[in-house]
Amino acid sequence: MERAIVHMDLDTFFVSCERKNNSALNGRPIIIGGGDRGVVASCSYESRYFGVRSAMPIKMALKLCPEAKVIRGDMDFYSKMSHEVTEIIEEKVPLMEKASIDEFYLDLSGMDRFFGCYQWTQELASRVMKNTGLPISFALSNNKTVSKIGTGEAKPIGHMEIKESMIRPFLNPLSIKKIPMVGDVTFQLLSRVGIRTIHTLSEMPPEMLQNLLGKNGQELWKKANGIDNTPVVPFTERKSISSEHTFEIDSIDIAGIKTLITGMAEQLAHQLRQEKWLTSTIVVKIRYSNFDTETKQCRVSYTSADHTISRCALELFDKIYTRRMRIRLVGLKLTGLVHGEYQMNLFEDTQEMISLYQAMDHIKIRFGKQAVRRASGFDF
Repeated sequence: MERAIVHMDLDTFFVSCERKNNSALNGRPIIIGGGDRGVVASCSYESRYFGVRSAMPIKMALKLCPEAKVIRGDMDFYSKMSHEVTEIIEEKVPLMEKASIDEFYLDLSGMDRFFGCYQWTQELASRVMKNTGLPISFALSNNKTVSKIGTGEAKPIGHMEIKESMIRPFLNPLSIKKIPMVGDVTFQLLSRVGIRTIHTLSEMPPEMLQNLLGKNGQELWKKANGIDNTPVVPFTERKSISSEHTFEIDSIDIAGIKTLITGMAEQLAHQLRQEKWLTSTIVVKIRYSNFDTETKQCRVSYTSADHTISRCALELFDKIYTRRMRIRLVGLKLTGLVHGEYQMNLFEDTQEMISLYQAMDHIKIRFGKQAVRRASGFDF
């Protein structure tokens, strides 16, 4: 049985949410982001015409498009709208994977026996737009990679079907940057050896690509040839992540406990960024030597930055630790998670801070989680 995989993506999701609340923004160049030193979280097609793109510093974006209106953004509202879309799709689809806050994979394999998958998906997209007011695009093919590339080509508010016989003709003329796993570094590396189109990449010997790119070389060759057997993973919403430490001997070393909390915050924030989550609620727990347990929580703007999480956690500890008794256990939990592609809180953090975290994460991935840490997280 031939697979039928759909990729659905909400067009300029953050911008569309703002326009839903304020129709006066329709047709205007819009930038979603925070502050003069912040970066672009999302932008409208009108802004992209001038060269504005995501993750660009706000100052640079405004030089390119001075007429753009900058909106700080409201992740709570975006999360709510994403949840509404998820419910509509989940109700109708036999197997759905939520890949980010604004994109979904659907496995419709076998449904052609009852009705056309393409027509059925068109009706689902119309239902999403009618009930939420948000524009959405999709593409149908036999695997996730081709469908995702197809959605990108169909936007805005477009749709296409790429049958198996049309996969290679569809992919061949496109730039290698259209392949999801090709970032700027890989693009520059391949460009230097004359590989700029998917057609050229697909004809390269897989062994040569492996020598050039390592273990990703073979996978990239498969994607260039329209080969992707990755399954659609059923959608489940993760509720929280946490870390706890039980002392061998009950402690009253407050400075040491705060150092431990800082280390927990750094560890959990790194996990958030790797798994592409943002948290909105931070919970601190302590258990006294007499086994009494207390917790306290606070709400924050959606973030995955450990400097924000640790600051809030330490403030909570100061509020909750009131008895001056020895502590048996301390814990930190992050809840109210939103799953998305945004590894940092682009509304709060500067370009310099985002670059710092990206560099730290890269070192941790390559050399281990303890390879680089904040000095405040060490117990001297």
